[in-house]
Amino acid sequence: MKLKEEDLNPMLLLLFHLMVWIYTLITFLPSYLLSWALKTDSALYGSEEERAKRVKAHSVLGPEGPYRAVNATKKLVTSMHLGVDTLDKMFEYAAMRFPHRDCLGTREVISEEDEQQNNGKVFKKVVLGEYHWLSYEEALTAASQLGSGLASLGQRPKNNIAIFCETRAEWIIAAQACFMYNFPLATFYSTLGGPAIAHGLNETQVTHIITSRELLETRLKAILIEVPRLQHIIVVDNTPTSWPGYPRGITVHNMAAVQKRGSRPENAACERKQPLASDIAVIMYTSGSTGIPKGVMISHSNILAGITGMAERIPKLSEKDTYIGYLPLAHVLELSAELVCISHGARIGYSSPQTLADQSTKIKKGSKGDTSVLQPTLMAAVPEIMDRIYKNVMTKVEEMNFVQRTLFILAYNYKLEQLTKGNSTPLCDKLVFRKIRSLLGGQTRVLLSGGAPLSAATQRFMNVCLCCSVGQGYGLTETCGAGTISEMWDYSTGRVGGPLVCCEIKLKDWVEGGYRSTDKPRPRGEIVIGGPNITMGYYKSEPKNQDDFFVDENGQRWFCTGDIGQFHEDGCLEIIDRKKDLVKLQAGEYVSLGKVEAMLKNCPLVDNICAYANSDETYVIGFVVPNQKQLLALADQYGIRGSWEELCNSKAMEELVLKAITETAVAVQLERFEIPRKICLSPDPWTPETGLVTDAFKLKRKNLKTHYQDDIERMYGGK
Repeated sequence: MKLKEEDLNPMLLLLFHLMVWIYTLITFLPSYLLSWALKTDSALYGSEEERAKRVKAHSVLGPEGPYRAVNATKKLVTSMHLGVDTLDKMFEYAAMRFPHRDCLGTREVISEEDEQQNNGKVFKKVVLGEYHWLSYEEALTAASQLGSGLASLGQRPKNNIAIFCETRAEWIIAAQACFMYNFPLATFYSTLGGPAIAHGLNETQVTHIITSRELLETRLKAILIEVPRLQHIIVVDNTPTSWPGYPRGITVHNMAAVQKRGSRPENAACERKQPLASDIAVIMYTSGSTGIPKGVMISHSNILAGITGMAERIPKLSEKDTYIGYLPLAHVLELSAELVCISHGARIGYSSPQTLADQSTKIKKGSKGDTSVLQPTLMAAVPEIMDRIYKNVMTKVEEMNFVQRTLFILAYNYKLEQLTKGNSTPLCDKLVFRKIRSLLGGQTRVLLSGGAPLSAATQRFMNVCLCCSVGQGYGLTETCGAGTISEMWDYSTGRVGGPLVCCEIKLKDWVEGGYRSTDKPRPRGEIVIGGPNITMGYYKSEPKNQDDFFVDENGQRWFCTGDIGQFHEDGCLEIIDRKKDLVKLQAGEYVSLGKVEAMLKNCPLVDNICAYANSDETYVIGFVVPNQKQLLALADQYGIRGSWEELCNSKAMEELVLKAITETAVAVQLERFEIPRKICLSPDPWTPETGLVTDAFKLKRKNLKTHYQDDIERMYGGK
């Protein structure tokens, strides 16, 4: 993606060139310009006093809280519409208001072929057609028929049912069927390992599971013998009616056949037991950064409160919006985002990380990715995906010639300044940023980031180059994903906004870490969230419930997050630490591993990093997934030869990358003891499939420690 001079209007190009040469007279090097454009400068966003004038949240009592949104100081919001207190009612309400509008869309697969790469590996490539849509009325009918069909197969109200499936339209239809018939839905990530899936299925005692043909054949089939209660498998794809080779007592059905069964008069006439607001809607099994997955019990009222709070923070949300669904629906961020869209009559087009953009791994060269065809206005993303987009584009910028690069940086700085003044920049957007914006379809107006901290550089890049608002949010499965979302006009970085209208936040002193709600100039402490969005607790885990949840004297539930935050003067929350990520070194210094990782991701050579520290040692070490293009360029610069694996195992390359990481650490003002003294390079990326990160791309520290045990011993002098 190069910005070409011929794309610019000749007269405007002449004007821009004149500005460029004036600009270069007072500038030493384009590389200096680039670093200036991307650095953190809080002055661009106004002082604390100036931001405080735009207060959106404040403490009701004192510095420790509780903090509430200003439009929810008297009462927290629980639902969007009077009387709509369960998820089945919400879907029926939307179908009544928008019966003929597009609801769920799936792209047609035109062709599929294997393509051999230069390294000998074979990738499957697809050519996809247009989106085919189910209207709200049709989606409601499909869900109702499926629910009736499941009931005819022996599924009973308040008996758990499982879904183990990729993100697709059938997932939401199945979920709505379960909501309508009061079948608590146990959700599992499609990347979970066999033992974790078997544990969840046995713990919830399910007799019915909804899955895809691929997951059934590759993941589920191998563990069926370990799940003795399972009787019925419903496959969402168009599949054969005969399924040989399954254990006795298990019947495999097509989803279409179950829906047809549910549409028969004798089954459709069966009495439907609607849920109460307090009934369990979802038991969401988290992929978890440590230990076996935990099932979080989420009631209908919990989810409705959460999505009500989220929807209030998204400007002009309406039935005219289009959302692209590609993150795991078994994750609270994606499920909540899609339910927010459904509640407002927006349409949802389905995708996957492998088909998202024109350059995605499964898209055949020359054909269109999903964003180009769908042109979404709303999108959710985890920072890992946004960081990749940012680094790929900035690599292209570095490859531009002098004039192109300087023009880009000039436009970037100009727009950044105008955004902080509340001004739009239509000329810059059209002439300079149009091609970058087209990476996500060209119509995106709101990008919601969650799941992990978003770097300042990436957030500013999204605001400027993708020409859309970035709402950075904070929430957990235990809070239905709801906690805070930044205001769309707030272009400050490192903050996650004020509390949503559905919840309130308190800060709890953590003396061991040195955080207190009485700290000056900003109160600090463990973030504790309360409100109607706080879930019912962990499934069959009472000791853990007593540790993490409590009910106050007014009957309100609270959740202790384990995250450390501080409130700014304007009521915005900033996440500054995590209790579990804090390690005390031998000399007594405390190191926040998460903070170190977030800062060092600013290094262009780093795609991902895990900081590690042993309390018996005096220094920090790190495991690094290097950026392939940057590392190869560095190796070429120093004349180091070898395959990718050989370069990653090279002592010389380790030292060069460590030098670059150290320079970044100094630039972002990490303390001396926080800077990794030794690193090892990983030739393989960390994906959920490797078991080293969760589906939200959070690090699984325990797994990473085991995986790199030999390297840990080497870096600490054991070998």
